[in-house]
Amino acid sequence: VENINLQIKQGEILGYLGPNGAGKSTTIKMLTGILHPTSGNIKVFGNLNPIKNRNEYTQQIGVVFGQRSILSYDIAVKDSFRLFKAIYGLTEEFYQKRVEYLVKTLGIEPFFETPYRMLSLGEKMRCELAASFLHAPKIVFLDEPTIGLDASAKIAIRKFLKKINEEEGVTIMITTHDMDDIEELCNRIILIDHGTVAYEGTLDNFK
Repeated sequence: VENINLQIKQGEILGYLGPNGAGKSTTIKMLTGILHPTSGNIKVFGNLNPIKNRNEYTQQIGVVFGQRSILSYDIAVKDSFRLFKAIYGLTEEFYQKRVEYLVKTLGIEPFFETPYRMLSLGEKMRCELAASFLHAPKIVFLDEPTIGLDASAKIAIRKFLKKINEEEGVTIMITTHDMDDIEELCNRIILIDHGTVAYEGTLDNFK
């Protein structure tokens, strides 16, 4: 990426678009603290640096990479959730209420006790989303969350993202090649090409 300058408002769903190799995933990895930027600054929540303030920062964000799982391959989904409960230090009361809400909203109850490796792609992604929202993060970064999914799975995911954004005011940054995702979810988009911002503004103006 080169001289990318962007601001994301609290509570918005931002579409982050561009062709393969444009720098979308690189940007997400810098914003989540996985990659160190060679120059420039990243400030989140006003003053947090994703790398220098890593422990405090990661408690407040969620991440889904469409082509890389955050859940354990061989154990039941519910056991992976228990692991995240311990990692984030969630109370039992909060955990139970949160799991009940996410399982119901995303419709994952039929396979919540199934090993992750036995799930379909759509089922896996719904579980990934639930896990990323488990600790009630303030920002969630979604890197191609609907890649390879069928129409019904995509609709379920979009419906969930709209609902949780409206109810909890969570900020969502989503990269995708599916313009239906953008149409359904985003008012504002940023388009990058060869690592630079080619367009920033409303979806209507872009069209």
